[in-house]
Amino acid sequence: MKKIPHTFTIVFALIVLSAISTWFIPGGMYDRHAIEVDGGVREVVDGSTYHRVPPSPQTWQIFSALFSGFCDKADIVVFILMVGGAFWILNNSRAIDVGVMVFLRRVQRLNRYALFRRLGVENLIIILIMIMFSLFGAVFGMSEETIAFVAIFVPLAVSMGYDSIVGLCMCYVAAHVGFAGAMLNPFTIGIAQGIAGIPIFSGLEYRVLCWVVLTVLSIAFVLWYAHRVKRKPESSPVYNLDAYWRGRAQEQSSEAVVYRTPRVAWVVWGVLCSVLTWCAVAYPMTELSVGHSGVSLPLLPILVLLFGVSAFFLLRKSVHFFILDIFIFTIAYLVTGVLGYDWYVLEISALFLAMGIASGIADSQSADAIAKLFLTGCKDILGAALVVGLASGIIFILRDGHVLDTILYGLSRSLAATGEMASVGVMYLFQTALNIVLPSGSAKAALTMPIMAQFADLIGVSRQTTVLAFQFGDGFTNMLTPTSGVLIGCLGVAKIPYGTWLKWVWRFIVGLIIVGFLLMLPTLFFSIPGF
Repeated sequence: MKKIPHTFTIVFALIVLSAISTWFIPGGMYDRHAIEVDGGVREVVDGSTYHRVPPSPQTWQIFSALFSGFCDKADIVVFILMVGGAFWILNNSRAIDVGVMVFLRRVQRLNRYALFRRLGVENLIIILIMIMFSLFGAVFGMSEETIAFVAIFVPLAVSMGYDSIVGLCMCYVAAHVGFAGAMLNPFTIGIAQGIAGIPIFSGLEYRVLCWVVLTVLSIAFVLWYAHRVKRKPESSPVYNLDAYWRGRAQEQSSEAVVYRTPRVAWVVWGVLCSVLTWCAVAYPMTELSVGHSGVSLPLLPILVLLFGVSAFFLLRKSVHFFILDIFIFTIAYLVTGVLGYDWYVLEISALFLAMGIASGIADSQSADAIAKLFLTGCKDILGAALVVGLASGIIFILRDGHVLDTILYGLSRSLAATGEMASVGVMYLFQTALNIVLPSGSAKAALTMPIMAQFADLIGVSRQTTVLAFQFGDGFTNMLTPTSGVLIGCLGVAKIPYGTWLKWVWRFIVGLIIVGFLLMLPTLFFSIPGF
């Protein structure tokens, strides 16, 4: 298989091509004006004002594009680094690992009851695990982390009479379906909406519906396949390959988790309860804005009460459960802040950083250890942060060369006669195809959203719809493209050849792509909050 160039190589090549285009494409510009949207000011294109201007060919600017892109998207870049560092601290505590293993043990105990045996505990396990990992993908963009869980769920699936493909679907496929139907994923939705100039995590209600539809369809497909394999194991395309897993014990060797509750964790609990109580006293009522309606609720007092009680009892079991509780309530406060207090990347970054530091201290990590973990997480996510700045440089080349608006003008004229539906379909197919060679969601958001958002203004489509097209286009083909390191890593752990996986999964991916397009259509014809 021919090696695919590095993401940075692809993006820099696009910068060079953009600079070359400024020598040949006629210069042109639209007038722009500011409008108020959702309480903020957005600059939009006036589609009737295109006019020719003298060209400005770009040369040495290809080397300053990274600097310009970083300056323009500094908030998004810092946001990525802070969130990445915070999650690294959280993951180091192994709280998520413990939560998954405890969940598995408790569900398997249901086999003792006749009712659950009749309903099929195996089906219940598949459903609950897929919902859990789909939520992980939708909320915080779980992707690389699924590689570690493949070694748990593949032998589990084989031991239940299924095959390694079912095990892979339980964690990897579920997480990536959730990733595609994301609701609060800061690495895709947050970045794309920020670049598009719309309120971060807006349109949440319809995104929840999309996530439910995609997750239910995926679970139904996996259950259908699992039932087929259990009835006739030889029909599995990996039946012979799974001899390796069938020969191993169900219990996999792993580093033992020591359940403990350090004293410092109680201190963290007390400090968090005190701070959250102060916030609840300062803001006893929250005006929760959902779409075009709103309701006043005592959300902060309710949240601090729930956190204080749940964390107290979980701390008595182990600090791992306490850290999971911190993570769950971080998401709850994020939703409250976004919908009730107009939070953006500044506040959300601070929230995740506080989560990471609190998790590290509760896990008995020293200040130096927490700092090193944070830097390791920043280093791990640095590529995504850098590529946002680099890809943003493309827009500077096209804009300063006076050809960006000419490109927008040509696109709008060529698709004007096709209608909104066809135009959105073209954007969606473009994002889907681009993901095959450029699987980085952050890179695609920085590369495509500045142009797509303005193009949406010209054709009269909501910018939120373009984010949805990006979201689906970025997510589904991650499970198909050989350029995805996560996919190749998961297949390697599961011992499934890429060719075998491709032959099995392509129909499922095509089905998801069709469903994704159908889910975008209501945003064109109905008034949906946030769209």
